[in-house]
Amino acid sequence: MQQTATPLSELAPGLSAGRVHWNLSVPELYEAALRRGEGHIAEGGPLVFVTAPFTGRSPKDRFIVEDALTSSEVWWGGFNTKIAPAAFDRLYERVAAYLRDREVFVQDLQVGSDPLHRLPVRVITESAYHSLFCRNMFVHPAEPALPEFTVINVPSFRADPQRDGTRSETFILINFSRRMILVGGTGYAGENKKGLFGVLNFLLPAQGVLPMHCSANAGDAGDVALFFGLSGTGKTTLSSDSQRHLIGDDEHGWSDAGVFNFEGGCYAKVIHLDAAAEPAIASAAQRFGTVLENVVMREDRTLDFEDASLTENTRAAYPIEYMDGIVPGGLGGHPQHIFFLTADAFGVLPPISRLSRAQMIYHFVSGYTAKIPGTERGVTEPSATFSTCFGAPFMPRHPKIYAEMLADRVELHGSKVWLVNTGWTGGPYGTGRRISIADTRRLLRAVLAGELERVQWRREPFFGLEIPTAVPGVPSEILSPQLTWADPQAYLEAANRLARMFRENFARFTPDLAEVAGAMPDPTR
Repeated sequence: MQQTATPLSELAPGLSAGRVHWNLSVPELYEAALRRGEGHIAEGGPLVFVTAPFTGRSPKDRFIVEDALTSSEVWWGGFNTKIAPAAFDRLYERVAAYLRDREVFVQDLQVGSDPLHRLPVRVITESAYHSLFCRNMFVHPAEPALPEFTVINVPSFRADPQRDGTRSETFILINFSRRMILVGGTGYAGENKKGLFGVLNFLLPAQGVLPMHCSANAGDAGDVALFFGLSGTGKTTLSSDSQRHLIGDDEHGWSDAGVFNFEGGCYAKVIHLDAAAEPAIASAAQRFGTVLENVVMREDRTLDFEDASLTENTRAAYPIEYMDGIVPGGLGGHPQHIFFLTADAFGVLPPISRLSRAQMIYHFVSGYTAKIPGTERGVTEPSATFSTCFGAPFMPRHPKIYAEMLADRVELHGSKVWLVNTGWTGGPYGTGRRISIADTRRLLRAVLAGELERVQWRREPFFGLEIPTAVPGVPSEILSPQLTWADPQAYLEAANRLARMFRENFARFTPDLAEVAGAMPDPTR
């Protein structure tokens, strides 16, 4: 057991615990989790936890303390909900009293692999499971540093909305002045990771660094590609390419020196995990040290990745070193190519198209994908989802700030930006078919190899997207969605409908981003 010279109360005034475990190793955290009845070991060695009833994040329960530091800097509304400093202080005092006689686990880590832009953090949890998750997901500092932000996570503590000013018994409170995140009422470990991502999304732009909700990889020559996308669009899958080297699978910064990973691990969605299509992820998900969330384990301790009875959002959290061929240190150069991934369940968008500057800003701020039946309770037909900057719940500042930072960097470094549909073709969900991972990989590899520099292009009428007429190794008909539909009129109606949804969503941004109005789709054709 590694001790530390910094007591809990130095960074968290008034905080103490009956027993404190400092920076336990993976085997020690296994022992503690099993002793406490938090999880079970599955075949191969991963530790399986059930977080029900919370099997995903609770973005509506996230609050930012409004004070002199945040009042004029945060884009209030949507997922950025205000809470008063006094309310935070009262709830903090109640949590501190709750932990006074309890067992806690502490990890001193850092977020950010770039030494110039790292954030040393301390994570204090009441469960060994969360401590192991954070040890897997964050960066282990080469040299100890006094933490600059503290996360206190107490899943078994419930807020009192009437007393505490929260929406429910669950709470995720971010206090930038006190450099602290307070989490309670939920066992879902992803709140630790995304809470700190939100912190970096507020802090880094002031340092001239663009924070990004994207994965990243590099070729043998060091050429970097970024993959933006919401859950289910293929961000993790497509960046984990056997022909390239993984920088990171979810969160990155883009500084004057290049791209750097925020994390030291991967948090892969593993429902319907296909070992043939995703061998590296399948291998990592079944190793000792890996944390599995809400994956069903059979009586013989084998894993059933097809079983979604607990949730569609089954996850594996493991150190990035469990992946073959990674980029050591999580650092890369400036990206040559940037892919915006969307899983269009309406079957309208082409599998690949290249974007102008205005289109890049428009689609980045729109952050479109679609939900399909079964992914969430109550979703019975495809529905459009728009998440600004492909990560609305984690973006404290106005989307224009992130969009203009991205556009300026793309222009400065000559990056090329592409819209990639990993969703449906030949019709909407239920009628058409999903574009195969193999076809999408072939398209991306063609881009990365420069093959699309030698093909002809045509312009799609509804979104004004430039589409290649042919790509070697890919069926030409899928490049033009309307050609894959059996009923041309049905395609026109679907395209018009999706174009209208895009325009309706973007109306709230038009006053601040009027210069990209020409990139908006035309639903009148």
